[in-house]
Amino acid sequence: ASLLVLADCSSKRAIEAAAPGVGVPTPIVENLVRFTLVYNQGAAFSTEFGPYQRWVLIAATLLFLFLVAGLYRQITEAGRLATIGLALLAGGAVGNLLDRVLSPRGVVDFIDVGTQASRFYVFNFADAGVSIGAILLAYALWRGGQLESVPEEAQS
Repeated sequence: ASLLVLADCSSKRAIEAAAPGVGVPTPIVENLVRFTLVYNQGAAFSTEFGPYQRWVLIAATLLFLFLVAGLYRQITEAGRLATIGLALLAGGAVGNLLDRVLSPRGVVDFIDVGTQASRFYVFNFADAGVSIGAILLAYALWRGGQLESVPEEAQS
């Protein structure tokens, strides 16, 4: 989780310093991968839902992190894949939370993938971590046996 937060925050600051401007694409791999600095004040996929969305999203992220921490306490040694998934979820959530708390402009997004007019949403390393973490956690839970209740004597 810490490595993801470090990679996410440092890449965002580097892009902000080097980008030619907001919304101006810089080709990295021809037109397939570009860096395009944008600020996302909304939720996933730039979904917006009102004037207090920044504070609602901060509160929702804190609640999400609390739930992830509780779920982490239930992961056993056998649940390494689930643990990695939770770490990516937490690291991604913290990376975007820091942007929301520190800047009213919103979350810095910059990875722009697609071809010509068919482009995916612009995202960042935190977003990728959340997506990959959710997939890993879902797979680990689907495989079964990854979550167990922690014995009461172990909780003390």
